[in-house]
Amino acid sequence: MRILYSFLTRISYLFLWIAQFFSKKMKLFVSGRRKVFEKLAQHITAEDKTIWFHCASLGEFEQGLPIMQAVKKEFADHKIVVSFFSPSGYEVKKNAPIADIVVYLPLDTVSNAKKFINAVHPSLVLFVKYEFWPNYLFELKNRNIPILLISGLFREGQVFFKGHGDFMRKALKSFDHIFVQDKASEKLLNDIDITNVTVSGDTRFDRVSHQIEQDNSLGFISAFKGNSLCIVCGSTWPEDEAVLLNYINKAPENVKFVVAPHNIDVSKIEYFRKKIQGASVLYSEKEGKELSDFSVFIIDTVGLLTKIYSYADIAYVGGAMGKTGLHNILEPATFGVPIVIGSNFKNFPEAQRLQQLAGLYVVDSAAECTEILHKLVTDNSFREKTGMIAGHFVNSNTGATNITLDYIQKQALK
Repeated sequence: MRILYSFLTRISYLFLWIAQFFSKKMKLFVSGRRKVFEKLAQHITAEDKTIWFHCASLGEFEQGLPIMQAVKKEFADHKIVVSFFSPSGYEVKKNAPIADIVVYLPLDTVSNAKKFINAVHPSLVLFVKYEFWPNYLFELKNRNIPILLISGLFREGQVFFKGHGDFMRKALKSFDHIFVQDKASEKLLNDIDITNVTVSGDTRFDRVSHQIEQDNSLGFISAFKGNSLCIVCGSTWPEDEAVLLNYINKAPENVKFVVAPHNIDVSKIEYFRKKIQGASVLYSEKEGKELSDFSVFIIDTVGLLTKIYSYADIAYVGGAMGKTGLHNILEPATFGVPIVIGSNFKNFPEAQRLQQLAGLYVVDSAAECTEILHKLVTDNSFREKTGMIAGHFVNSNTGATNITLDYIQKQALK
């Protein structure tokens, strides 16, 4: 089975290589991997001690960041290596100060796994949440290099729990220890005889809980908001913007909107902007403008959303109105902000739990979106109570970082 898997991996690369001529993202995916081993040789010597973190994309990086920070502080004599599978993670975090080197992960072939591990020669490896690459895992296991999965989240429909999933189950059993977000994940693993599992919770709670202690001030948002009520629509996709538009165009004068699209696509932003009846302004054209004159502020750049959430009175978090996947609800929740999302969120347990607590509301149409936003805007008591629930939800679920670090100190890197 491993031979077949490796063969199919090589075949998939051919299709990816062809796809680069039709997709900017695929071009980055292919070209970014060309000089990985050269880059590793430039930054890592045979004498260096390293700890390797692997993340699928940007979300997993943010999830792993609290562990990276704790490990970097505790094991300062080790270099931190971060690898990404996706361009959307690498391109944003390739210069992240937490890491000594950031690279793409070469495709999961036997030869790549051996060459990469030879170059990095890690003392410890941590995969974040979802990534399972059998050839890398088998090679690390063969070399007795400790491997941890952090903030793992498992669902019954995954291949590990299917009758034909023997090969991937074997790869999963390569981990020395698996830290999962919830009891349901622990049970699924126990049912396939994986017992080296700890329910640690989600490290994202630790990540966002520290954000409130940072300086989140943004002068241009202060100037825009003034004394108005502010609805921040974060990581939106066209499907989200379609259901928001009705309320944006009929909201009271004392309500302002900050819209931060997930993808900075000029044509899509302009299409959305033309449908806005009130005065709108882009981040890229804000200089010299009297921002208080506008009712909608569109953030056509990246890296500001977390701080912008600190100005929100209400947050709409995108991704769940379509099929792209719900974005991070914990970033606004940590600021005690009530949250509205789309209805496609079944794979996001934190959203399910917060909905059950009444700190988050789900909409399936423009009419439902307008209804709940109107209630949150006009009912101060309801808005404050909902936000308080969201903030308490974050505060009561921190601690995953300390649980993981304790294991690393006592067992993984004694």
